Formats: sequence, C-alpha cells, structure tokens
Amino acid sequence: MGRGGALIAGALAVLAASVPAAAETPEGALFVAGKRGNTLSKVDLATGAEALRVPSCTNPHELATSPDGKHVALACYGGTSIDIFRTDTLEKVRSIDLGANARPHGIVWQQDEELGRDTIYATAEGRKAMFVVDYPLGEDPDILEIPTGKDGSHMIAVSPDGAFACTMDMGSGTVTLIEVMDARALRSAAVGVEPEGIALAPDGKTLWVSARGSDTVFALDPMTLDIRAEVPTGRFPLRIAVRPQGDVAVTSDLQDGSLSVIDTATAKVIRTILVSSPAEAEKRFQVTILWSKDGERIYVAETASDTVAEVDYAAGTVLRRFTAGEGGDGMAILP
Repeated sequence: MGRGGALIAGALAVLAASVPAAAETPEGALFVAGKRGNTLSKVDLATGAEALRVPSCTNPHELATSPDGKHVALACYGGTSIDIFRTDTLEKVRSIDLGANARPHGIVWQQDEELGRDTIYATAEGRKAMFVVDYPLGEDPDILEIPTGKDGSHMIAVSPDGAFACTMDMGSGTVTLIEVMDARALRSAAVGVEPEGIALAPDGKTLWVSARGSDTVFALDPMTLDIRAEVPTGRFPLRIAVRPQGDVAVTSDLQDGSLSVIDTATAKVIRTILVSSPAEAEKRFQVTILWSKDGERIYVAETASDTVAEVDYAAGTVLRRFTAGEGGDGMAILP
C-alpha cells in the first residue's frame, strides 16, 4: 500500500472509531400498559415481538417490575387498585385496593435488602395522597396512606433508601416532599408551568422536573426543593428519565418528536435525538420514556400510533418499533 492509501486507510479507521457502535440486540422483556385497550403486554426484546397480551383494569397507566424480576405491578388509574402480575405468564396474582376514588398513577417498586422487605410506592390522585405498601406479595400487605394535600398527585420519585419520596402534583403545579417514616408531607414548591415529569438522580442528590408548559427542565435540591438550575428543552417536555449511570437526563419532547439529552453535571442540553419528525409527532404522541438497565437504549411509548420506539442512545437512532396494545403508555423493563 502506498503512502496515499495508508493515509486514507488511517483516516477511515479514525472515522469508524468516532462513530458510536450500535448496541447489540438485548435480551429480556418490556412490559407495556395499553390505556385505551385496557391491556397489559409483554414484548420479547430479543425478537421485538409481542409475546403476551392480557386484559387489565380500566385505563391502566404506570408500571414497575419487582426487584427480583418475577412480578410487575400496574397502577389502575381508572379504578382503585394496584394489580400485580407474574412476569413470565402475565397471570394476575394479587389486587391491592387503595380505597374509594383512589385513581393510582405513578408507581415505584423497591427492596430493602437489610430488612428483606419489598415496598411499592404509588400516587393516588383521587385521594390527594401517596401510598406505601410493604410486603405487597405477603399474606397481609401493610398499607399506609400519606396525604399530599395537593391536587393531581400524578408521578412519583423515591430515594434509593426509601426514606423520602417526591410527588408531582399536576393539578396544583407543585412538587411535594414526603418523609416516609414519619408519614407526613414536609413541604411543597411550585415549579414552572404545567410540571409533569419527575426523576431522582441515582445517588438521590438531585431531583429533576420537566415542566411541559415552560419547555424547561428544573434541577432541584430534593430536600429543600430549591431550584438549582433551569434548562430550556424541546417543546412540551412531558416526561424525564435519568440514565441509570446518572450522567444524563432525557426529556420526551412531545411536540417535536424528539428527546433532549441533558448533561447532569452541567445542567445543559448536549444533544437532541429525533424519534419522529415534528410533522409525525402529533400522529405518534410520544409519552413515557424508559432506559434499559445498561443505559444503552431508550424506550419511547408512542401512544397515538400504538407503538414503542427503541432508540440506540449512543448512535441517536431509532432501531425498531414494537406494537403492543392500544394506547401504550406506562412501561417497565426486565433485564
């Protein structure tokens, strides 16, 4: 090979090294709540095919898988219960009633390894409350209701140790901090215009809130609820999710059909990932976003088109679209 050929080969090698490699096809399963069809679906991530679909409660929304991966919990937004299904067969094994007019929505499932105790945390919009359910699969689950005193307590984030939780109160336009052990709301703070998305950094030190009416993300001190930074995003950032590695947060910008990638250290948008064109955005109506456990992929629920987009984070491209019930919204993942 001549000098020119060697230079070209070297340049091509450098270029190839600079382009992020696409992630390998993942194993595991994705669970999707179909809020229009009243169903729960299981998608095989290896094949991209919908493996199972079963009837659920009315208007199902958010989902959370158990720490051991054997169960998935569903918030029955059109009713009063948290329903729990086996992840292998989608057989319903338990329904935990939260009381009249509960309308549970946001849900988190965590485990206290020292106590050997599982706990489900869920918002209940109709009761202006958050529920804490210890031992949800035990013979007699321990159910605690903690009032938020705010309208539309919609989404929820929980500290890694379960000591506190924050609810996103859409009706009141506030975030509320709840001290779990003392079962009381400590304080609330107004954040932006029409705040909806909420996520806590993996280390529990920063609370991220997306305000869809402000086209802005706010970084908050999770204990004082003081605003540390404001980050302009794409249009209508409906939800926000922090990568498991903690380095970035991503918003689902519904009106743009894009994802804004925020560096959590600098609180600045560093990339925009196009999931669909702005012209397609209304037809797809992207809502919930979910990271894979390894942080390599982002799953985007496209509620109007009954699809879920799988996005390669490094390459910033849509790899596949899955079909999973009518009006797919809430999602949970099984590694």
